[in-house]
Amino acid sequence: MKYTTTTGRNITKVLIANRGEIACRVMRTARKLGVQSVAVYSEADRNSMHVDMADEAYSIGPAPSQQSYLSMEKIIQVAKTSAAQAIHPGYGFLSENMEFAELCKQEGIIFIGPPPSAIRDMGIKSTSKSIMAAAGVPVVEGYHGEDQSDRCLKEHAGRIGYPVMIKAVRGGGGKGMRIVRSEQEFQEQLESARREAKKSFNDDAVLIEKFVDTPRHVEVQVFGDHHGNAVYLFERDCSVQRRHQKIIEEAPAPGIKPEVRKKLGEAAVRAAKAVNYVGAGTVEFIMDSKHNFYFMEMNTRLQVEHPVTEMITGTDLVEWQLRIAAGEKIPLSQEEITLQGHAFEARIYAEDPSNNFMPGAGPLVHLSTPRADPSIRIETGVRQGDEVSVHYDPMIAKLVVWAADRQAALTKLRYSLRQYNINSLHFRLAVEED
Repeated sequence: MKYTTTTGRNITKVLIANRGEIACRVMRTARKLGVQSVAVYSEADRNSMHVDMADEAYSIGPAPSQQSYLSMEKIIQVAKTSAAQAIHPGYGFLSENMEFAELCKQEGIIFIGPPPSAIRDMGIKSTSKSIMAAAGVPVVEGYHGEDQSDRCLKEHAGRIGYPVMIKAVRGGGGKGMRIVRSEQEFQEQLESARREAKKSFNDDAVLIEKFVDTPRHVEVQVFGDHHGNAVYLFERDCSVQRRHQKIIEEAPAPGIKPEVRKKLGEAAVRAAKAVNYVGAGTVEFIMDSKHNFYFMEMNTRLQVEHPVTEMITGTDLVEWQLRIAAGEKIPLSQEEITLQGHAFEARIYAEDPSNNFMPGAGPLVHLSTPRADPSIRIETGVRQGDEVSVHYDPMIAKLVVWAADRQAALTKLRYSLRQYNINSLHFRLAVEED
């Protein structure tokens, strides 16, 4: 199947600039559409599942990601060598890298993601907050200004009222983030946040926000196209987290009334349109106990948890990404996107539950999973006998289940997790009962 772009070019071959389960996920949709897939791999991934699945595969360097999956020049070179017209960045690595999106544009390669300007505007928290406030999207009260002096930041914290949150302006994954409950501990927490921000992002600028107690993390899946259209595909609740990393995600968010759902979706679409968004994106909100919601950030890529949205809307979001990148309009209008049933996703990690869930690595000696069917999806990038590398994220798979309602979906999730069995010399799957 060929997709003609706005420039009259076809996408007949796509390079996936990623590894593991997301690379395999993209390849499955590409195959379904008759689009050839090109894999890139590091030395550590030479025998991995995504390499075997691809139509073509190219080595791009040593195991450390800085020398392989994060090397823009090597990936662009493979795209040219293989004559791939487009690059799908997956998530992580280069997916939210404005320079990479810009480089693709310069080289005449279609970047399957938003324009570089949208990545830039949404990548810096203080900038994104200003844009959202101007677009009428609710934002948490806070200070996102240029004056980074201790005195100024402390004054604003007092004005906003404790507890407050100190956040690295260029933050992510909970790094450079501190909760301050009183004026007495402000200075110590500010210095700690700055040190971590400098180390993680080479930028110690911070912002101050009101801390929402007992918050829920609710995010909305949005899509935009090159024709100025934008839609929302409902919301996901991702409140179950460990070390600021999501573990269980569900869609739709439980206990939300239809009128709040509509307001959430419409606010997310306003956010997308404010930056002329194209492709798949996620607008993240923080929600309080009264269901008031406030813009937190926008992830300018496909999310790890996108399958729960696919399950409740009957869509293939990677197919939508490819179609939109090729210049087509969004496949469905807002009215045509309907919500059916309930879905959960559990992330399967290579971690050691007896050692505070620290990441593990090593060979997968034994691997058995639940049987996949239309209501149970196994998204994975590993097989029995594969090696889990120390060099990459410890998430090795996702278990996604769907049922007619939340309780039935939860029952199915618990049952399916018990069918999952992973044994390695260094870690095992921990199934926890709540």
